[in-house]
Amino acid sequence: MGKQVKAGEITYCDRGLPLIAGPCVIESRDHSLKMAEAIHSITDKLNVPFIFKSSFDKANRTSTDSFRGPDMDGGLKILADVKSEVGVPVLTDVHLPDQCSIVAEVVDVLQIPAFLCRQTDLLLAAGETGKTINIKKGQFLAPGKMAYAAEKVASTGNNNILLTERGSSFGYSLVSDMTSIPAMQASGYPVVFDATHSAQVPGGDATGGQREMIPTLAKAAVAAGCDGLFMEVHDDPGAAKSDAATQWSLGQLEELLSALVKIHAAVH
Repeated sequence: MGKQVKAGEITYCDRGLPLIAGPCVIESRDHSLKMAEAIHSITDKLNVPFIFKSSFDKANRTSTDSFRGPDMDGGLKILADVKSEVGVPVLTDVHLPDQCSIVAEVVDVLQIPAFLCRQTDLLLAAGETGKTINIKKGQFLAPGKMAYAAEKVASTGNNNILLTERGSSFGYSLVSDMTSIPAMQASGYPVVFDATHSAQVPGGDATGGQREMIPTLAKAAVAAGCDGLFMEVHDDPGAAKSDAATQWSLGQLEELLSALVKIHAAVH
């Protein structure tokens, strides 16, 4: 078993299967609160620890015309409202070192995007906040190499680190190798599986995906022993302003999560 890592009041590698979930990008205050409340209702019913996720800025969109989010100030105000009104921990991405200390004043978990997982200055600045840091594995990186990303954060004295698997590049597609879960767990840190980004099919004018494969990937990851799950969830995935092809439907969340909880119980 890996290190116990706290994210707000939630402890990884304790018991249960924590879920990081929410819309890819913050679309509005009302939508964020609605989604957080709805997901929390489901996770509370199933006794699943829940962290709300949404990004204030999607800095790596395919096109300059793509919706990026409300900006940092507006997004943090919305995340603060989610945290206080719904009563759940919150997570969002950081892209630049100078964002980290500001974002850390609001959120419980700072997330390092996959494309930035080797950026030393960003990892150090995130670690220095003392907050929990979720590092997403780059599609280009071997699982064992994530130990070095974790070491950069840990060098600041911060050991509240999560590592997230989200698939590996295979030509112009992604493939999920479940052996990456124990490979990254060998670092000693909890490993989260991102079931929605792992279903992406990059390329074209917008990133596509195979939404129907999300349950298969999630079930396989839980059976392989992941320490938590990450899923982007939307009440109307087709109309989502980012990652529309791979956000999981809110209306189907309870059924899938119920099955995953049963698999987790059987494994443990």
